[in-house]
Amino acid sequence: MTQSFFQSFILLLLVTDPFGNIPIFVSALNKVTPERRWLVVLRECAIAFVLLLLFMLFGRHFLNALQLSEVALRIGGGVVLFLIALRMIFPQPGGILGDTGGDHEPFIVPLAIPALAGPSALATVLLFSSTDTIELTLHVGALLLVAVVWLIVLLSAERLQRTLGPRVMTAFERLMGLILTAMATEMLLTGIREYVHSL
Repeated sequence: MTQSFFQSFILLLLVTDPFGNIPIFVSALNKVTPERRWLVVLRECAIAFVLLLLFMLFGRHFLNALQLSEVALRIGGGVVLFLIALRMIFPQPGGILGDTGGDHEPFIVPLAIPALAGPSALATVLLFSSTDTIELTLHVGALLLVAVVWLIVLLSAERLQRTLGPRVMTAFERLMGLILTAMATEMLLTGIREYVHSL
């Protein structure tokens, strides 16, 4: 049970990537007055958390409505996670999500979606959707703990960026990308294995 909670926590932390999102948040909040920044971070984290929680709680109904199997979602999620991981290891101009510039206060896009609750995170929480109450409770607890990490990291984003410097931040994100690559590969192989067994 503890191992399942820890695995869920690590996977959600990797796919939402709060450390990799520090430059995005700093850039997006650059035009926001300092006294409002913590409110914007709190709001965006809350929106992302609610969206991921909804997908986790009602994901199975969503899959049934679209007539999608868990195997298909596992394989598709593995592919998406792998592509995201590659972009973390080999950064593109504008970062993982592209250019986030703008003169207005960010609302939902791009901070809540897709920075925190992006396609890979949504696919991951859909996989966590379960009819087992204990298992679902563990996943919700892991998501709640991850949301706390978001707040801690992103509320101190500017300070962390200044203290650690761009090289350390880049190295840390590439390390997270490497771990995520291994987890995405495992997810993909598990999906393929389940599909082969179902034939």
